[in-house]
Amino acid sequence: MENTIYSLIPPVLAILMVVLTRRVLLSLAAGILASALLLAEFNIAKTFTIVWDAAKGIFVSDGELNTYNLYIILFLLMLGVITAFISISGGSRAFGEWAMKRVKTRTGAQLVGAVLGIIIFIDDYFNALAVGQIARPITDRQKVSRAKLAYIIDSTSAPVCVVSPVSSWGAYIIALIGTILTAHGVKEYSAFSAFMQMVPMNFYVWAALGMVLIVAFGKFDIGAMKMHEDKAMNKGELYNPSKPVPGELKEDLPTSTTGSVADLIAPIAALVVGTVGAMLWTGSQAVEGNASILQIFENTDVTKSLVIGGLLGLLVTLGMFFRQAVVLHGVNTNVVGKGIVEGAKSMLPAIYILIFAWAIVDLIGRLETGTYLAGIVETSNLNIAFLPVILFLIAGIMAFSTGTSWGSFGILLPIAGEIAASTDISMILPALAAVLAGAVFGDHCSPISDTTILSSTGAGSNHIDHVVTQLPYALIGACIAVIGYLILGFTGSTLAGLAVVVGILFAILIWTRTRRVNTHVKNV
Repeated sequence: MENTIYSLIPPVLAILMVVLTRRVLLSLAAGILASALLLAEFNIAKTFTIVWDAAKGIFVSDGELNTYNLYIILFLLMLGVITAFISISGGSRAFGEWAMKRVKTRTGAQLVGAVLGIIIFIDDYFNALAVGQIARPITDRQKVSRAKLAYIIDSTSAPVCVVSPVSSWGAYIIALIGTILTAHGVKEYSAFSAFMQMVPMNFYVWAALGMVLIVAFGKFDIGAMKMHEDKAMNKGELYNPSKPVPGELKEDLPTSTTGSVADLIAPIAALVVGTVGAMLWTGSQAVEGNASILQIFENTDVTKSLVIGGLLGLLVTLGMFFRQAVVLHGVNTNVVGKGIVEGAKSMLPAIYILIFAWAIVDLIGRLETGTYLAGIVETSNLNIAFLPVILFLIAGIMAFSTGTSWGSFGILLPIAGEIAASTDISMILPALAAVLAGAVFGDHCSPISDTTILSSTGAGSNHIDHVVTQLPYALIGACIAVIGYLILGFTGSTLAGLAVVVGILFAILIWTRTRRVNTHVKNV
C-alpha cells in the first residue's frame, strides 16, 4: 500500500470527515486507523500495534525522549499559565483599555494583528502564539471575531517566515538549496543569493499577505467568515461558546484592580527576548568557530529555545503577579494554584489535536504519500513552461495531505531541482520557488497542519471554524499565484508575474471598496 494511490485514502478521509462532522479528534482518529490498517494490510492485531507505535513515538523515539514534541507541549502549557497570570495581574484588561484609546476601529485592530504577524518572523510557531497573546485583547475590544484573528495570524506567520532568510524556515530552506545547487553544478549564485532571488517569485506569499490587507481595509468578508463577523459585530459573539476553543480560559479568574499595561508587555517582551536569545545561543553552540547569523539560525534548536523563552516569560509573569498581590494588594495570593491549573487546562484542546495530528503525519509518512505525489511530478512529461504551476499545485496537494510544509520542502525541492536540471537549468529558481509557495498554500488549507492548529490556539478560535473561514481566502490567493506562475513560465520574467499578482490584488481591493460604497448607497 506504500507509495501508491491508496496512500491518499487516510489524509483524504480525515479531511473529509473534518469538513462533514466538524469533529477534529474523531476525524484524525479515523485517519490514524485507516493509515494503520493499510500499513498492516488489514491485519487487526498488527493495526493496533502500529497505532500504539505511532502514539509512543510522539513521546519516545529511538529509545530516547522525543524532545521536539515534548518541548512544544511544555511551551504550550507554560503559555497557558502565562496567559492566565497576565489576566489575573490585570495586564490584559489594562492593555485593552489602553488600546481602545488608540486603536479605535475594527480595521485598525486587524492591522495591528497583521503588522505584528509580519514583524515577528523568527519562527512560525512562536509567531502564531505570540501575536495571538498581544493582538487578542485589541481585536476582542473592537469585536473582531476570533476566526478572523486566526486567519490574520496564519496568513502572516508562515508566509513571512518562508521568505525571511533570518528565520528557522529560511535557514532550513537555504541549506536545502545549497545542496541542490551543488548537486547540479550551479555556480552562478550562492544558496543565499538564490534564496533572495526566489523571494519575489513566491507569488502565493504576496497573494496571501495582500489578501490580509484587503480583508482588513476592504472588509472583504465572504462565506463562513461573514457569518462569524456578523455575529461578532451585531451580537458581540466573538466565537461559538458551545464549541471547544483552545487557549481560552474556562473559568473567570480574579483580576487585579491595580494592573497596568506593563503587566502584559513585560512578560511578552521577556518571552520574545528569551526565545530569540536562546535561538542565537543554541545555534551558535551547534556551529564550530565563528558563525554567520544564517549558520546560527540554520542550526538553532527552535523547540528548546521556545521552552527557554517560555521559562523566562513565566518567571517574569509570576514576578509581576506577586508584585500585584504583595506590594500593590490588587489581588490575593491564594489564586496561584487556580491560575496554574486553569492556564494549563486552557491549552489542553490544542495539545490533544496536536498529538493526534503528529500521529497521523507519522503514519502518512510511513505510507509514503508524499513520495507518491512527488513521483507524479517526476514522471510527468509536460511543456517546461508549465513546470512552476505544476510544482505549485503538487506541493499544495502534498502539504494539504500530509499537514507539513517542511516535509514537502524536503521531498519536492530536490525533485524540482532534478527536473529543471534535466530540462532547462534556467528554470531551477522558479521551480524551487513554486514548491515553497505551494507547500505554504497546502499547509494553510490543511486541518492537520500544526501551524494551522497553533494559529487557532493563539487566536482562541475553534480550530475547524478557523480552517473553514480561511479556506476561501487561501484558494483565492492560490488562484492568483497560479496565474503568476503561468506568466512566469511562459515569459521567463519574474517582474511580469509579480506585476500581474499585484495588479489582481489591487483590482480585488478596488472592487471590494466599490461594492461597499454601492451597498451603503442602496441601504440609504
